[in-house]
Amino acid sequence: MIEAVALTKSYGPRLALDNVSFTVGKGEIVGFLGPNGAGKTTTMRILTGFLPATGGDARVAGFDVFESPLEVKRRVGYLPESPPLYPELSVGDYLGFIAELRGFTGRARHQRAGSVMERVGLGGWERRILGSLSKGYRQRVGLAQALLHDPPVLILDEPTSGLDPAQLIGIRDLVRSLAGTHTVILSTHILSEVEALCPRALVVAKGRLVAQGTLAELRAMAPQGEWYHVEVDGLDGPRLGALPEVDLVEPLGQDGPWRSFRLSAQQDPRVAVAELARAQGARVRTLEHRLPTLEEAFVGIVGRE
Repeated sequence: MIEAVALTKSYGPRLALDNVSFTVGKGEIVGFLGPNGAGKTTTMRILTGFLPATGGDARVAGFDVFESPLEVKRRVGYLPESPPLYPELSVGDYLGFIAELRGFTGRARHQRAGSVMERVGLGGWERRILGSLSKGYRQRVGLAQALLHDPPVLILDEPTSGLDPAQLIGIRDLVRSLAGTHTVILSTHILSEVEALCPRALVVAKGRLVAQGTLAELRAMAPQGEWYHVEVDGLDGPRLGALPEVDLVEPLGQDGPWRSFRLSAQQDPRVAVAELARAQGARVRTLEHRLPTLEEAFVGIVGRE
């Protein structure tokens, strides 16, 4: 549904996007990660036809973004980081206006606006003035306008920005419900949001695509990889390191009699550690397999750039 090939964007001498290529399949929800200034918003604006590329190609829902921009816009719902709202309008009037722009007329115009308001949790808010809304509710209105024409492709830039925890759960549930029927690319700085919503993610840094894959594949790129956390009373590092399953032992600290270690191993060493502790009369408080977090992977991937 979304295909970018060698996308490049220059602002004078500054290269904002450098040969970026990726695909997003039908019904996928894909996270788009990167530090500030990495090129995420530039990519999204190009895919939605709001910004021309300097080079490369892009297709959305089967249409070339540069040759058929109106066809692309008919099939895309776009939520920018700061939704462009008219503060003097009411919620109902604004969404009715957007519905009219999207081709809904008469009763269908009001029905569609009301339906999408219910969907994003704005039922009964028709008369509220946009300028009086909190940032979180303005974000809901922005999401409503993106969903209004039921597009097959949604491009969401920081969709939960400014939401309180209860609102955040509601919007996450809504985005999750779109999987399968809509293709979604979602830009966010909140890595827990990617873990909650996106089976796959793209990572950009300094205008280049530096990694992509499932979340498990991205975690595997963390500098330290998976490891084992051991807390014991009565065992030291050399004895743990002598186990054939253990490649490396790193002391992490001590809490009273409990000594904490990081073990690197190709083979799970937990049974061997437990047997050694029993043989030595030692006590074990923790034997835990630790996988790298998405945050650790992200910092490692971006840090390499």
